[in-house]
Amino acid sequence: MSEKGQKVGKMFIVGFGPGSEDHITSRAKKVIEESNVIVGYTTYIELVRDLIRGKKIIYTGMTEEVDRAKKAIDIAKKGNTVVVISSGDAGIYGMAGLIFQVLKEDGWRPSYGLEVEVVPGVTALSAVGSLLGAPLMHDFASISLSDLLTPWEVILKRVEAAAQADFVIALYNPKSGRRTWQIVETQKMIRKYREGSTPVGIVKSAYRDGQNIIITDLDHMLDFPIGMLTTIIIGNSSTFTYEELMITPRGYHNKYELSMKKMALEVPLAVPE
Repeated sequence: MSEKGQKVGKMFIVGFGPGSEDHITSRAKKVIEESNVIVGYTTYIELVRDLIRGKKIIYTGMTEEVDRAKKAIDIAKKGNTVVVISSGDAGIYGMAGLIFQVLKEDGWRPSYGLEVEVVPGVTALSAVGSLLGAPLMHDFASISLSDLLTPWEVILKRVEAAAQADFVIALYNPKSGRRTWQIVETQKMIRKYREGSTPVGIVKSAYRDGQNIIITDLDHMLDFPIGMLTTIIIGNSSTFTYEELMITPRGYHNKYELSMKKMALEVPLAVPE
C-alpha cells in the first residue's frame, strides 16, 4: 500500500439494485459517473451498459471473484477511481466482504491510502418482496442454498432453525443446472414445521427482462420452474394471500386490525354531499 499520509485512488463498491435503471440509487449513479474504471461480472456489466459508456471496463467470470477484487484494488492504487459493481446490495452476497478481506491481507487502513466506500443498493430480497406484496413485514431469515462455499450440512441446519423459529424464509440461489436436489431437501425440512398451505412466492428476474411472479404454497412450490435467477420467499405461520398478493402481518395479535376497527367506530368517515 502507499506510505502513510499519501492519498492514492478511490474505490466504490456499488450495489446497483435488481437491474432496472429506475431502481439504481442516485448515489450509485453519481459515483459511476465520476469513475474512470468499472470492474464487474460480465452479466452485471451488461445490466448497466448504458451508464458506463466511455469508461474502461474490466470483465471477469462468475467464479473469478478473488481475481476481480485484486484487479480492482491494483487499478485503484495507481490513482484511478474504480467502481466494483454488484447486483442488489454489494454487502449482501456481493463483493464488499471479499474486497475488504483482500484489503486486510494487503495491510490497508482507512486512515490513509486507498479511499473505499460501499454504496448500498436495493437487494434482491427487497425487490422480490415488493413484487409479491408485503411478505417481509415480520422477522425473516435469508439463506443461500449454494453449497459452493458453505457445506450443505450447515445450510440445512440454518433452514431447519429458521423453519422451527417461524421466520419468513428467503431463499437465494435455490437451484442451478447442477444443484437440483438442495431445493427438494429444503422443502422437506421446512414442511416438518409448516403447513403445506403456507404461502410461497417465486420470482424470477425481478425488475429485469423475463420477470415472472408466482404465488403458490409450500406443497406445490416445486411444480414451478426454479433456477439461479429465482428468489423464493416462504411465509411464516401468519402469512396469508389476498388478491394475488402475499402478506405477512407485523405481529401475531392483529394489533393494526383491532386499532382500525376501533378507529372506524370512533371516527366516522366524512361523506361528501
